[in-house]
Amino acid sequence: MAFPQSVRLVEVGPRDGLQNEPTPIDTATKLELIDRLGSAGITHIEAASFVSPKWVPQMADHREVMAGLKRRPGVTYAALTPNLRGLEAALESGVDEVAVFGAASETFSQKNINCSIAESLERFAPVIETAQAAKVPVRGYVSCTLGCPYEGEIAPEKVADVSRTLFEMGCYEISLGDTVGVGTPLKAKRMLECVAGQVPLEKLAAHFHDTYGQALANLYAVLEEGIAVIDSSVAGLGGCPYAKGAAGNVASEDVIYLLNGLGIASGIDLDKLAETGRWITETIGRPNRSKVGVALGAR
Repeated sequence: MAFPQSVRLVEVGPRDGLQNEPTPIDTATKLELIDRLGSAGITHIEAASFVSPKWVPQMADHREVMAGLKRRPGVTYAALTPNLRGLEAALESGVDEVAVFGAASETFSQKNINCSIAESLERFAPVIETAQAAKVPVRGYVSCTLGCPYEGEIAPEKVADVSRTLFEMGCYEISLGDTVGVGTPLKAKRMLECVAGQVPLEKLAAHFHDTYGQALANLYAVLEEGIAVIDSSVAGLGGCPYAKGAAGNVASEDVIYLLNGLGIASGIDLDKLAETGRWITETIGRPNRSKVGVALGAR
């Protein structure tokens, strides 16, 4: 396989990046973050999560966020909707796209959403059907594709099974998540090869965390195989509440620097993106985990 000519970046910072912040972040800050990301040229932004505020208090203002967006033409504003109630609220809020979350690990599924993998997929069926009836595309996430905090190694065949099921249920794209960031390039290639045997490669995305500092190497490995959609988070914000020690997502700035160096188009202004990363980390009092963002800021 050859590198793709262009890559679509899915920016998950406003949702995946902020959801575990212990101190409440006001709606205005979230809206400014989303607007700055759009201004930098990002066309796909995960803006909110329609989950119970009891579980994820940081996302309690999901309706206010969706209502307050300065919508830019050509930008998709997506939200996580794990159940029908969340989906109905998201549809009322004018969401452009929704996402459901499965896992390749039984234990992680139980700890994360209190049900088995099979039960989680059953729960998603009415969500996907209702979204499709409303002509809203559904993206499917698969967690723990390269390892699990409870089970350790995960067989690529399990990842392929869950991915195929979500795809057959109607998800237009499957995002393969290295939730704990334990993957290495060869593992990433082997997992992708197995999944691509069940789901067309052009329907797959990579969502790699950087716990062990391998995310960029893993992305390079799957780019070589033709992956053309990458999930990332500005300034490397985020982690996973059910995976102790898991660092944030790979930083969007670092991904764009890599893509630029490979001559792969993204349509994103790296300087504006880095400025956004500096602004949000200063605003919420977090370290900037983007190596590129820190280096550009020091210039």
